[in-house]
Amino acid sequence: MFRRLRAEEPVSWHEVPGAKGFWSFSRHADVVTINRDSKLFSSEAEGVVGLYNPDELPTTGDVGGDPRGLMMLYTDPPRHTRYRLLVNKGFTPRMIGLLEQYLKHRAVLIVDNVIERGSTDFVTEVASELPLQAIAEIMGVPQEDRKLIFDWSNRMIGIDDPEFASDDGSTAFIELYTYVNELGKQRRSDPREDIVTKLINSEIAGDRMSELEFDMFMLLLSVAGNETTRNATAWGMLALMQNPDAYAALVEDPSKLDVAADEILRWATPVLHFRRTATEDTEVGGQAIAKDDKVVMWYISANRDEEVFDDPFTFDIERNPNPHIAFGGGGAHFCLGANLARMELRLMFDEIVRRIPDMHMTGEPKFLRSNFIGGIKHIPVAFTPGARVNPAPLATTTV
Repeated sequence: MFRRLRAEEPVSWHEVPGAKGFWSFSRHADVVTINRDSKLFSSEAEGVVGLYNPDELPTTGDVGGDPRGLMMLYTDPPRHTRYRLLVNKGFTPRMIGLLEQYLKHRAVLIVDNVIERGSTDFVTEVASELPLQAIAEIMGVPQEDRKLIFDWSNRMIGIDDPEFASDDGSTAFIELYTYVNELGKQRRSDPREDIVTKLINSEIAGDRMSELEFDMFMLLLSVAGNETTRNATAWGMLALMQNPDAYAALVEDPSKLDVAADEILRWATPVLHFRRTATEDTEVGGQAIAKDDKVVMWYISANRDEEVFDDPFTFDIERNPNPHIAFGGGGAHFCLGANLARMELRLMFDEIVRRIPDMHMTGEPKFLRSNFIGGIKHIPVAFTPGARVNPAPLATTTV
């Protein structure tokens, strides 16, 4: 469908029953143009998600109300710029370096936990684990609580999927919000050498994040940082199993992962779309856009654009250059966690290709029902059993 739209109607109008429709952009160049111009195309005015009923904003329930201007995803510069500068204070090179050491160790443990059995559900026992550990470590979540983050994010993202949809996602939101709010209170009274403490105390010219802004950022981090990299890992492994020559090439030379990680991101494109609202009359891709019109950027289409990528429906681990926009097309909202996501993919796949060279599917993958996240829920796999590494226990100090 997107291939046809790119060829025949790259800027198309979509009616929505009972609500105002939206412009749909499927070409790489147009998506980048919109993504980079936060003055003309606002995230704060009408929100960034929702297709079937785009006049409704997701609410944060009784605890937070309207997320616009409070959650980073729903802000425009200069508010977004100030928010991002404060957040960056927590992600220092030293902190990221310590986090990498920790995650490298966790990747070994993740493979250790499945390798003797010779079979597993790749999504729930492998792909989900490292992103969960990364985000939980950043947040300072105790190990025994980390599966709670997994459950809450599944229920919030999977509101249209029968496996996860116990309600409209609001219960999971409130539970997660309450948890991160309490976590913030603990760090204010008991500061530690971790990223959460640095975020709470980050300051620029006397300006700090409010309690509500901190809570909203933690919510965003726990869902966005968990779901996206988990699904990129799942799509990457699925692609490798479906392309055994590529899998064998990485087994032979794991250094190829530095380039392959970006192809995995292009191939997966975990966030399918975001929406913006035009702040004044303008034109994109030869189409007049009126003030207050909603525009939807389809990243999943842009990353298959034949004008940008040679043979875009081929999974090519040596594709270079690779101007994919899985992290957004640049601009103010370029993904804050881009380098962390690349690190996680590199660490996890390095451990897999070195220790499990023959993983293969034993059943069909099950996909998430969602028009927002390109998710995989389950991939049953088997492989030749191997031995645990049994690394030394981790130090008790968190990053």
